[in-house]
Amino acid sequence: METTRALLDDPAFSARHRSAPTAFTRVRALPFALVAALILRKGVKSLQNWVNEAIGQLGGSPVSASAFSKARYRLQHTAFIELNRQAVVETLYGDGGYRRYRGYRLLGVDGSKVLLPDSETVREQFGTIAYSNGQHGEGAVAGERPYALASTLYDLCNHVALDALLGRANAYEVDLAVAHLAHARPGDLVLADRNYPSFRMLAELSRRGIDFAIRCSSKSFSPARAMLRGAGADSQIVEITPADGKVGATREAGLPTRLRVRFVRVRLRTGEYEVLVTSLLDEREWPAADFLDLYHQRWGVETFYARLKTRLGLENFSGLGAEAVRQDFFATVYLSGLESLLTEDAQAQLDAKPTRHPQRVNRAVSFNAIKHNAFDILLGDEDAETIRERLTALFMTNPTAYREGRNPPRKNTSARGLLDYHRRRRKHCY
Repeated sequence: METTRALLDDPAFSARHRSAPTAFTRVRALPFALVAALILRKGVKSLQNWVNEAIGQLGGSPVSASAFSKARYRLQHTAFIELNRQAVVETLYGDGGYRRYRGYRLLGVDGSKVLLPDSETVREQFGTIAYSNGQHGEGAVAGERPYALASTLYDLCNHVALDALLGRANAYEVDLAVAHLAHARPGDLVLADRNYPSFRMLAELSRRGIDFAIRCSSKSFSPARAMLRGAGADSQIVEITPADGKVGATREAGLPTRLRVRFVRVRLRTGEYEVLVTSLLDEREWPAADFLDLYHQRWGVETFYARLKTRLGLENFSGLGAEAVRQDFFATVYLSGLESLLTEDAQAQLDAKPTRHPQRVNRAVSFNAIKHNAFDILLGDEDAETIRERLTALFMTNPTAYREGRNPPRKNTSARGLLDYHRRRRKHCY
């Protein structure tokens, strides 16, 4: 909290993240820090009502929605990337007291398609994906919608995004994942799903000394294909090489052309097999049975995207331009990390309570509390410790119970049921 305030008040910070040298140099109703705070405090109301509510809370003079829209394009989305890096990531790892998994910093990498507002500039910069309602004849609907591919390197134990990228709709997930590796280091253990086990990905991780456990598909390496059919031992250490025709490109990229890896097979509760390719070769330290729990940890990055899209309303963008899309995306990533840091004290108190089931902070409550205290957190003069105590008291209300090992069956909800939920029954918290 203190780091965020210091950055927003720092003229050098605003100078680094403004669209032009003259932006925010004159005293106006919407200075840099206020514009950043308004973007972070976005809501589900109309833009004018949202601005009126926010400015009214600050006691300022009325500002039109068009004035805010004009002011926001003077601020670059990179401001929120730096806020996340300095105020969240560096704060988390600064004292070395962060949570680990068997000594590792456990990281998940994953991508997710994000539906964007339909404007010409967004289509040009992010691209589109074709869609169809699957019907034929009179009821058939088809076309293209603008999308982006979000990708995140996520700390699964501490619930913070180390790095996030927003690529074009047709971006290759492995390209984005490799770009994240600048933020990883030896001593990390990276988990990923079956979109990622290419030789290039494994070689990039190996070259950096980063351990990994990545799920294989039936189209990946030949040992994995056989193991998925039930053949062979549950743990096999083999040497793999690039696919035919890619040896030269691999060598030119400075990557190793031979890797010694281990394939591990585990059986899911459904009876199906799952095969992971991993750099954890020691079968005594890492027996095959341990990989079921290890890979289950990856689910945290899936719930991270669920929070962005549901609790924080990521796809309810507050502007139609490509830069507004980037601002909202990176602001939402930062907010998620800020919430993880601010709820640490409340979660520690819940962990200490003797209850039948472990309790967790209710994120519908925590994000709502952060939104309604956003200006105090980001811009106010009130003592940070006082704000933190007030927030912790709010975070302790209505906690949710966590039942270990609970795996209810998925419900296949009809399109009509989903529409009814989003129109009539969904409760917004941010």
